[in-house]
Amino acid sequence: MFGSHLSIAGSMTNALHEAQALKLDCVQVFTKNQRQWSAKPLAEDERARWLETLAEMTWDTFDQPDEPVRVVSHNSYLINLASPNSEAWEKSVALQRVELERCEELHIPLCVAHPGAHLGTARKPKDPNPLREKPTKDERDGMKRIVKALDRLHRELKGYRVLTCLETTVGSGTNLGYDFQHLAWLRENVREPERVAFCFDTCHVTAAGYDMTTDASAEAVLDEFDSICGRDYLHVFHFNDSVGAVGSRKDRHAHIGDGTCGRSCFRAILNRPEFDGVPKILETPKETDEKGRSWDAVNVQRLKRIRKHSRS
Repeated sequence: MFGSHLSIAGSMTNALHEAQALKLDCVQVFTKNQRQWSAKPLAEDERARWLETLAEMTWDTFDQPDEPVRVVSHNSYLINLASPNSEAWEKSVALQRVELERCEELHIPLCVAHPGAHLGTARKPKDPNPLREKPTKDERDGMKRIVKALDRLHRELKGYRVLTCLETTVGSGTNLGYDFQHLAWLRENVREPERVAFCFDTCHVTAAGYDMTTDASAEAVLDEFDSICGRDYLHVFHFNDSVGAVGSRKDRHAHIGDGTCGRSCFRAILNRPEFDGVPKILETPKETDEKGRSWDAVNVQRLKRIRKHSRS
């Protein structure tokens, strides 16, 4: 289940066609311009083309919960459900509603979302994340605002099947989600936890301070995530190597094998059969390498070699 985040420029179906050309198993897309607060309603002809292409590719699993998810959406980076500013919070909730509505219309089962930033007192950039410690008051208040937002969205969008997948973060600024405990608390405290799942980003986890640079430490991190958040709720991986060192809190993605995550990070995930059907989405730099090959294709080949070695 290897895939990539691909562009919807020109038409949303372009991402599906590119995924097919690259022989990927799955894809992640934005369903709108992620840098704008406003969005035109989804055109019926575009929706029809999208659903028709999904059907042709046999990638429409919206009504087949036992089948692997082939299409994932990522919400707008503008959204901050943890904002203490009431106007910004309302705008964020409204935009997240648009994201979920579009996913439902397009039969996209999973919508990845960064939890949000509490915007209170920030740690110094070089201060490490206080992993495994009790959240601060600012952090707890921010998480309560996220729960309030999710509860409202679930109430207003009753019966929706799309899941919100809260993503691990590097913990830059006042961003929440750098600690597995944050994600678990959010899911445990919403009124409809069955509508919330998780996205595990390898770069973010590494930069947050979870060391996966050896086989033993990588296995330990996965076990820790399982014990805190539950592996059954891990519905998406973002497969990115990290430019920043372990604990750097720098969100900079590198090609597989070219960063600080360690091959052990990817090997540990790929060696667990329970993750075989979970989408593994590349968010690595695009364009081509020095031989003119698509970097997505190169990174997938690297992952397949790691997987082959880990299963041999």
